[in-house]
Amino acid sequence: MISDEPATRTAYPFTVMAKPVGASCNLRCGYCYYSNPLAARSTGAQKAMTGRTLELFIRQYIQAVPGPEVSFVWHGGEPTLAGLDFYRAALTLQQKYLPAGWICLNNIQTNGVLLDDEWCSFLAKAHFDVGLSIDGTSFVHDTYRKDAAVKGTYKPAADAIRRLQKYGIQPDLLCTVTSTAADDPLSTYRALRDFRTGWIQFIPIVRIDEAGRVTSESVTPAGYGDFLCSVFDEWLLNDLGILEVQLFAETSRVWSGGSAGLCWMAPACGRALIVECDGSVYSCDHFVSPAYNIGNIAATPLLELSASSEQKRFGETKRNTLPARCLECEWIAACGGGCPKNRFVRTEDGENALNYLCEGLNRFFSYSKPAFDFLIKHSKAGYPAAVVMARLRESLKDVWKGVGRNSPCPCGSGRKAKHCCWDKRI
Repeated sequence: MISDEPATRTAYPFTVMAKPVGASCNLRCGYCYYSNPLAARSTGAQKAMTGRTLELFIRQYIQAVPGPEVSFVWHGGEPTLAGLDFYRAALTLQQKYLPAGWICLNNIQTNGVLLDDEWCSFLAKAHFDVGLSIDGTSFVHDTYRKDAAVKGTYKPAADAIRRLQKYGIQPDLLCTVTSTAADDPLSTYRALRDFRTGWIQFIPIVRIDEAGRVTSESVTPAGYGDFLCSVFDEWLLNDLGILEVQLFAETSRVWSGGSAGLCWMAPACGRALIVECDGSVYSCDHFVSPAYNIGNIAATPLLELSASSEQKRFGETKRNTLPARCLECEWIAACGGGCPKNRFVRTEDGENALNYLCEGLNRFFSYSKPAFDFLIKHSKAGYPAAVVMARLRESLKDVWKGVGRNSPCPCGSGRKAKHCCWDKRI
């Protein structure tokens, strides 16, 4: 039985994604890793978190973290399937166990389909942050994000964004980068930008089938690199200071001398745990399988599980298994070797654990580094974003002087300009 006495708080903050309905979802997305036969998944029969498990989780998490802010992330599957009463109960429990002077922050990651006026009113009054999944254009979104009746869900997702905005919530937009999205990066980006929410997160889709082959909806390394470079140019010259793109913000942070906030960019991982609906704790949402089940909060306090030797080993494995090619790479500080789930490629030297997206990330980092240096220098000097964009435009004019259609593209891709960045000329 777990003691009611407060645990010693961790000196090293960790985060937890709680999954109140496990992997249950009202959509049938074609790239969902919970539908992948080889992917990690919850193995229990329980489909919803009980009140007892909810209280255990909230109490243990508040007792474990340093404070004075405690961030709760509600994930899935589709967490809105738990119902509004579940989250009302969660807020009551948070206040019950919150020390004086502390505050709780709540974030819910959703597909938006169930977000009617009652939901949006609740989320606004409770000051929830909302992450909403929408894949750019209606064509790309509806290609993969279908409901149980095999109908596209772009319209309800877009309606949910506008409804949230009506209630004063600007959701973070989460967009997957599939092979389809990579074919039209600018349309994908502009469709998201036009919602004017202020934040976009791009998530590359990389899936493996039962035969060990990368699936057709997965973005290719080259396609991912081209996607990022195209979106970067559009953002840098038109939306700097207006819209944040997660990967660009994190890259700028690293190259400004800070530490990566994204786990896949960090040297080690393991500080983002999963609590499933039955109280089971897993090392990572991409590794929710028996091999990565480190315990259950009904038997072992969350703080103890977060600091367990199994979890530490999981986190350090990322660093300890880097191939020599990564250790010698000039971009390792920004890349961190990539997410362990994507490190299944063998290097030319026969080493395992190279990031499948390595080629694309190399292209993006090498392409964007001069612009980031320019941006960081001017930002530190106090120049506003509008001035920085104007100066970047002038510098690009100089880059294209004397470059013809058949000249090597100045971006360094090795392709002719007409087949690369010709249409991006200023």
